[in-house]
Amino acid sequence: MKKTFQLSALALACAAVTPTFANNKIEEIIVTSSRVEMPLRQIGTSVSVVTEETIQQRGYTSLFDILRSEPAVAVSNSGGAGKATSLRIRGEEGFRTLVLLDGINISDTSGTQTGPKLEHLMSSSISRVEILRGPQGLMYGADAGGVVNISTTAPKDGFGGQASAEGGRYGTQELAGNIGGANDSGDIILSVSDSHTDGFNARTTDAELRDDDGYDNTTVHGKVGWNASEDLRFELVARDVSAENEYDGCRTVDTGASTDLCSNDFDMTAWRAVVEYSVGDFNHELSYNRNETNREFFSGGLSSYQAAGELERFGYLGSYTRSESFRLVYGIDLQNEQIDDGGTDVDRDQDGYYAEYQGGFGNNLFITAGLRYDDNEDFGTHTSYRVSSAYVFDLSGGELKLRGAYGTGFRAPSLFELAYNSGPFSYFPASETDLSEEISKGYDIGLNWFGESGLYLEAVYFDQDVEDEIDFDLDAYSGYLQGDGTSSSKGVELIGEFPVLETLVLTANYTYNETETAKGVARQRRPEQLANIGVNWHLLDSRLLLGFNARGSYDAVDNNGNDLDDYTVVDINANFEVFNGIEIYGRVENLFDEEYEEVPTYNTSGIAGYAGVRWSF
Repeated sequence: MKKTFQLSALALACAAVTPTFANNKIEEIIVTSSRVEMPLRQIGTSVSVVTEETIQQRGYTSLFDILRSEPAVAVSNSGGAGKATSLRIRGEEGFRTLVLLDGINISDTSGTQTGPKLEHLMSSSISRVEILRGPQGLMYGADAGGVVNISTTAPKDGFGGQASAEGGRYGTQELAGNIGGANDSGDIILSVSDSHTDGFNARTTDAELRDDDGYDNTTVHGKVGWNASEDLRFELVARDVSAENEYDGCRTVDTGASTDLCSNDFDMTAWRAVVEYSVGDFNHELSYNRNETNREFFSGGLSSYQAAGELERFGYLGSYTRSESFRLVYGIDLQNEQIDDGGTDVDRDQDGYYAEYQGGFGNNLFITAGLRYDDNEDFGTHTSYRVSSAYVFDLSGGELKLRGAYGTGFRAPSLFELAYNSGPFSYFPASETDLSEEISKGYDIGLNWFGESGLYLEAVYFDQDVEDEIDFDLDAYSGYLQGDGTSSSKGVELIGEFPVLETLVLTANYTYNETETAKGVARQRRPEQLANIGVNWHLLDSRLLLGFNARGSYDAVDNNGNDLDDYTVVDINANFEVFNGIEIYGRVENLFDEEYEEVPTYNTSGIAGYAGVRWSF
């Protein structure tokens, strides 16, 4: 089945069909590439978009299950909802990827690396995700993985909202909703979700207790904006996440014995205040971002570890637009991060300054060139840069875009990595390793074809490196070590969207990614091949939607070089509008009950059905 699925994805990505309706995808507005709005035709970087329609149609409770169907995105989940989850873009670790939610940097500084805890990010109230792939995040100070920019539901003109209720296998229940409104003076919206699942046994090694490892998540998110004038706007965004998770494989506090009665609490409070002002050819944005994270772990009912983190960021983003062919974007990021786990209480400042020129020649050739200067309190200054170009011309009933980008970045060792190596639990060789910053660089070259009738094809070659990569010592468990050399990821992405009929759309993507550590072996948990196929079929005047999604992951290894499971998982979904504003929906995940492990010794979900009702008003 593996080879059949791969060949099907390749065939879809290269096929020619005759669709019957038009699509202006090339004019789609993208924000993430350069922090300002740009039509896709002008962008030389690799960006993929997940729309609100796709999120609601597929219906997955956790956002990472939706993101894993995007090009070059691999996910490793450790035992179900709420369990530790890693998202890798083009083979890079999730902590090398910046995740923003309504502009809020949701990185958790209390963890081993400063990065997002995607396992606690639910899909409800999410309206759009833009994924910038590769070390092209110059404008954000992002590293090799790029940027995941998430937007929540915007308030409607007048008054409106949505409410939904869902249930399914593993005792899963979710209630979610939002309510708000907007007029010329301002807007406001409040979103709430409450999710519960009994879960399943997280570890294959739990041979005695075999308990269900559940998860609870309550998320409250709000936005309010005031349009003081046509040129002046104030906005406040706030978010609170409270989650409780059960898992297997910890040690008791009193005896140090192995136990599967393990749990942890996660709480994050985050907010962002923004002032936007436009005058003449200039636009200005001042923002203040803060998030506070608290985590506590329990073994056998007793508290075993606590950690708190804070991230504070002040930003200024400005732009000057002289004409359609000349724009200058510039800004400042002043960031402070802190960790306190009872034994370590440290913080660090990093200040960033950036500017990018965006130019065009007619409606065909577009160029960007940017520079960023960062000053890290522990590791000094670093300069990174990015250049990109796109050239668009008419070809065979559509438009062909030739594009390319080259970018660099860096990541300073996390506060935890530094503290661990200098702490009492570290020993040789980690205790004598002076960690330094990682340097990333990479380029990609792509072809995008936009058919007038809606057909879209994309082919990308990428090649990126991380110098002096930091990893935990999995041989002697001495602490964090730093490789002397370069780890690499290089490969090909093939993407296609095919409106076969006015009511039937096929999507497909295939990624081949060859990864290598500085020692010349494959990087762990990086699938060499990823493939996704999707079918959406609208029936009964679009009141009924039937969906089919298949994803496959092949040729990955664990940290010992042993082969991980290859797998192909098929999900189906259906949405039916019963009355105007009333919709029932359902999905079956892992339709053929595929047995596989994404992380060694951790279980994954078997076949599971879910159903719900949604009311929009």
